Formats: sequence, C-alpha cells, structure tokens
Amino acid sequence: MRDKLPKIYSQDLLNNLFGHPYTRIDSLRRDLRVSRPTAVRYLSMLARQDFVGKVRAGRSNYYVYAPLVSLFLQAEERLFAQHSSHADS
Repeated sequence: MRDKLPKIYSQDLLNNLFGHPYTRIDSLRRDLRVSRPTAVRYLSMLARQDFVGKVRAGRSNYYVYAPLVSLFLQAEERLFAQHSSHADS
C-alpha cells in the first residue's frame, strides 16, 4: 500500500484494515478522525487499487478487506475439520 498509495498511507489506516474484516465510511471517519470526504476518498482509492472490495448492501457501502476475511474462513474450516475428526473418533 505504501508504494501504490503513498499520499494516503498511514499506520493508523493500515491498523484499521487489519483490525476489521470490513469497514464503512462512517467507521473509518470515526476511527481515523478524518472528515467524511477524506474517508470517502481513502476508501475509493483503496477500492480502485483492489486493497478492499466495495459491496453495496441496501443503502450502505461496505469495504471488505478480503485477505483478512480469507484468514477467518480458513481458520473456521480448520476448526470445523478438527471438530468433525474428534466427533468421528
């Protein structure tokens, strides 16, 4: 991200992405203490560079950090597999 988006890169933004599997404009605005237009610009730039996926649900846009979601799903699969193998024993 630092190389592709140096103007918006910050440790706070990176921590926010790694801390949540998805975010919304108002959540990012609150967490980073930036204006709404700034939060919109940040998330739009991240979506254009494929750092997050933009998903519309109803009247809201959600910005999904896919690598973190993938980690959660992989962990869930491992836990399910462990539980299933113990139940079969």
